[in-house]
Amino acid sequence: MISVTTLSSYLYCKRKLYLQKVLKLYEPIKAPLIKGSIRHKVYENINLAEEELIKTIKKGTTLEDLMGKYHQKYRELLLEVIKQKKYDLKKFNIPPQDLFKQTWTLILAESETRAETVHNFMTKNNIFGDELWNKLTPKIESELRVESKTLGLRGIIDQIEVYPGGFVPIELKTGKAPKEGVWEGHKIQLIAYALLMEEKFNTEVKEGFVNYLDTKQKRHIALNPFMRLEVKELIQKVNQLINSEKIPDFDKNTNKCTICGLKEDCYDETKLKQRLEKAKQS
Repeated sequence: MISVTTLSSYLYCKRKLYLQKVLKLYEPIKAPLIKGSIRHKVYENINLAEEELIKTIKKGTTLEDLMGKYHQKYRELLLEVIKQKKYDLKKFNIPPQDLFKQTWTLILAESETRAETVHNFMTKNNIFGDELWNKLTPKIESELRVESKTLGLRGIIDQIEVYPGGFVPIELKTGKAPKEGVWEGHKIQLIAYALLMEEKFNTEVKEGFVNYLDTKQKRHIALNPFMRLEVKELIQKVNQLINSEKIPDFDKNTNKCTICGLKEDCYDETKLKQRLEKAKQS
């Protein structure tokens, strides 16, 4: 069974994927990955804290009051995650205060958006506390683990918006967004998660979003049968690659090589041949 992220890795560089999955070569962790993992963890904790926060909302709560609640809670969550990751930050010489400043801008905007959404729903329906939470639409679930023996695929979905009539998957991504639409690898991941959700919940998933956190852009994807077929074919290609005894050629885009953590290993033909022989024997 392969992971959903393996599909996007295949699209990015088949050779690198082969080195990682078959020859067991791994690139060292980099600072941007640590920063990205912290943002993901904060957003996960935000969603987990939503129920408790909303149930405390009382009649007469103003939008300003609610934003204050969200600001305080989200700030606490961000500081907590940074504290948990302090050893990783020290290892990569990332000052915690600098990371807080960089990340807080995004988290603050998220807190204001959510507070406004909840307040509008509360005001429109004149409900509060437990009743507000029970009827609030959409609810958001985080880090849902899904797998399918039929597809031979598994993964963890960042977020799911839950509506009375269905589910909408959301991928959280750091880094720059394309001028239009979403990056190909991100699209494939979202479609793959939709397929897993359709099997798990026995329902059709019609759409999803890729949320580019750094640029505050939420890009929509409408799903169609051709997309689903594309992902299923891609799963087959990835399995064929992993089961092959031939190392793929270098990617045509040499710019990828300059920033790759496996560059030295990738060009060491002797080492690769030794690894390949070892892989054949195992």
